[in-house]
Amino acid sequence: MEKGAAKQRIAELTELIDNYNYEYYMNDTSLVSDYEFDQLLSELIDLEKRYPEFALPTSPTKRVGGEVNKNFRQVKHRYPMLSLSNTYSIDEVAEFDTRVRKLLGDRPFSYTCELKYDGVAIGITYRNGIMVEAVTRGNGIEGDDITDNVKTIRTVPLKLRGDYPDDFEVRGEIVFPWAAFDEFNTQRVANGEEAFANPRNAASGSLKLQDSKETAKRKLEFCMYFMMGENLPGDTHYNRLQMVNKWGFKTPNIIKECHNIAEIQEFINYWDTHRTELPYATDGIVIKVNEMALWDELGMTAKSPRWAIAYKFKAEQVSTPVVGIDFQVGRTGIITPVANLSPVWLGGTTVKRATLNNADFIEKMDIRIGDWVFVEKGGEIIPKIVGVDLAQRPADAERFSYITHCPVCGTKLVRNDGEAGFYCPNEDGCTPQQIGKLEHFVSRKAMNIDTIGSERLAMMFEKGIVSTIADLYSIKKEQLIGLEWAGENKKKTSIQEKSADNIISAIEQSKQVPFERVLYALGIRYVGEVGAKKLARYFKNIDSLAQSNIMELAMVEDIGEKTAISIFEFFNNAKHLEQIIRLKDAGVQLEVKESTVSNVLEGLSFVVSGVFSKFSRDQIKEHIERHGGKVVSSISSKTSYVVAGEKMGPEKLKKAEKLNIPIIDEDTYIQMTVQEDNQ
Repeated sequence: MEKGAAKQRIAELTELIDNYNYEYYMNDTSLVSDYEFDQLLSELIDLEKRYPEFALPTSPTKRVGGEVNKNFRQVKHRYPMLSLSNTYSIDEVAEFDTRVRKLLGDRPFSYTCELKYDGVAIGITYRNGIMVEAVTRGNGIEGDDITDNVKTIRTVPLKLRGDYPDDFEVRGEIVFPWAAFDEFNTQRVANGEEAFANPRNAASGSLKLQDSKETAKRKLEFCMYFMMGENLPGDTHYNRLQMVNKWGFKTPNIIKECHNIAEIQEFINYWDTHRTELPYATDGIVIKVNEMALWDELGMTAKSPRWAIAYKFKAEQVSTPVVGIDFQVGRTGIITPVANLSPVWLGGTTVKRATLNNADFIEKMDIRIGDWVFVEKGGEIIPKIVGVDLAQRPADAERFSYITHCPVCGTKLVRNDGEAGFYCPNEDGCTPQQIGKLEHFVSRKAMNIDTIGSERLAMMFEKGIVSTIADLYSIKKEQLIGLEWAGENKKKTSIQEKSADNIISAIEQSKQVPFERVLYALGIRYVGEVGAKKLARYFKNIDSLAQSNIMELAMVEDIGEKTAISIFEFFNNAKHLEQIIRLKDAGVQLEVKESTVSNVLEGLSFVVSGVFSKFSRDQIKEHIERHGGKVVSSISSKTSYVVAGEKMGPEKLKKAEKLNIPIIDEDTYIQMTVQEDNQ
């Protein structure tokens, strides 16, 4: 074929296939058989390979994937991606309506009610009718550029139709439809791979695959619900959604204009009952003031718009019998009972197990093997038992007797006064505790040795390479190369030379981790991040801490008697002292390196909540303390400020507003300390 003819044919095929796609995905109309469509697409792919100079940037072949992206570029959002305030009660929706009416006075307005899709939030930018960029929510300020993967989603238009603005952004949710999700999980199981837990997690993972060709196989869909930009057409949110539908977007077909709480409640009640009939997972209803001209006037809180609210459906509940009870041993020896359930479908996944918390929980609910129990998903994710159906209790069901000895090592269990849980005291000889301590030691908030995951640690433990945290600093590269373990897909994976180098390098870098995090990494019972900081600053080094008595330990702020006893017992264990000596010899930081601090925040206490753009949450807490401030975990009348980021906890927001505690963003906080920082 001559170049001129090839160029013309590529253009013809591109337009033809685009039109077939549009009619199929937007209007549910098949203008051509699957076979004919595949033949046309194959012809276009072949021509573009032979004449790449004529391939259009909006070619439908982009939907097939093939781009490989090993590092997702961070992109700052032109407009912050804010979250909505959540409510679970119609009374709180009525309170929202009252606030809106108070702010707007007598001006007439309406609401829109839409489904809240349970997917992955994303922003997609269009310039001159061409899709140019797709970015995840991230922390609300910046997210990952996943453009290549999003181009594979058929309901994302690559080229717009009609009379569209020159430059704008649409927002919506990437969802994994139930039918496609079930089909994909069936194939994974047939391949010997583990099924995905739920559509939302599967969609999120699919969008972060390095090979866009793999994303293309997932049959994801984009449900657009918002549009942003300058001087955009349309006066109401409802009309704008009808308008963008004509440009090629799949917008909600379930949307209603409402004028009062009664109409809103009718919409909520209907879809709370009928949501199981929908092709996608949904977890609530989004209510917005319809007239966009009023949005600026209604304004924002520290974390969300005042012109919108999300009503979350109550958790779905099912009943199923308990077929057995197992016991798990945690890092600190705590025993957690787990109910094995007859498999039941709940909230989009098959539930087979649910935690029973502790012995008191089992006794209070009088849960017995054979009982039918009511199960919900906490936060729509974690299965939990909320009751027993006594009417279905088998006549021969016996009261359950809690175990007395560790299910792994056989050691007699201990239960301290005032504690709900039993625990195994054999911390240095019980395999789950030993591996748990290693996992805790390398975790991000501890030593941050991110090249050693759980599978690798378990394999190293099994092979005798490590049994204690100090052993990590004696590992040789030669010990690692060629070691195999069962990876994510149950396939054998081995450590290659480069991976071994990365592991050794990460262990070496961990020697620079400050003393307070090393102290947290030791995994002393009851000593969390905050307690480790207080202990490190009080005692300055590991030797002073190890030589202290219970009374001295209890004098440290926020260290109670129970924690003091635990610390004292830890450092009076010969095996632990041996590990400390080995860590010291390896060069791990076991003393505080003094740094210059200001007292500009002295006497002030801060609660930190949400996600920030200039700091991580840990960094902003450290910054506060470095300038003399105090970080507290809960809001009280004594709290000086709440530093609020994106996704601030709704309960904290409500309590801060109730107590009139000042809520500041990170920029305002920075201004409080910048003068000292610049001195």
